Amino acid sequence: MHGFIDQFVIGLKNTLLVFFLSCMLGTILGLLIAILRNSPRTSIAACMRAYTGVIRGVPELLIILLMYFGGTALLSAAVGRYIEINAFAAGVTALTVVFSGYAAEIFRGAINAVAPGQREAAIALGLSRWQIWFLIIIPQMIPIALPAFCNLCISLIKDTSLISVVGLTDVMRVAYIGAGSLRTPLPFYLAASAIYLTLTSLSLLSFRLVERRYALPLVKG
Repeated sequence: MHGFIDQFVIGLKNTLLVFFLSCMLGTILGLLIAILRNSPRTSIAACMRAYTGVIRGVPELLIILLMYFGGTALLSAAVGRYIEINAFAAGVTALTVVFSGYAAEIFRGAINAVAPGQREAAIALGLSRWQIWFLIIIPQMIPIALPAFCNLCISLIKDTSLISVVGLTDVMRVAYIGAGSLRTPLPFYLAASAIYLTLTSLSLLSFRLVERRYALPLVKG
């Protein structure tokens, strides 16, 4: 077990890197999808609705496998020779897609919760469409979306363990290899559980501070 400590450290670094990249890229993509869901063009709104419906209806593990093996097949067909896609790139891409699908629905609900009069007042002031979004709507939707978004981020931390199936050296992969090589699965899987529990607990405390900072003020009747 002691010989795998360095491997667990490497796995933890990869897990955190996958989480931060997927969370950042998925948030940007999810916000863009949520904005396009409110597009006056019905074709664009329908495409975004179909995207979120498909992503939320397919298991995360299946999306990771499709990205890894499908990406390898497409790359090999395009180049004309076998090229295996990087496990890290496939994992980040897959989790970004998954995260964006769920985040888009959270953002869409928060956007719809903003009073329509806010947009009408911004139009009356002569603000452009993008100014309305970034100066009026998005700042008001953040406190509304924050609790559900924080829960989604915690779920993403746990979903990073799924990337181990395509060979990425993360916490779960190190635990799996160690358990198989030394034939002592319990200590390795308990160690992995402790690492994930620590990550989610620290994230939960951090998100509570953020929620408290951006919480909506209570209105006394």
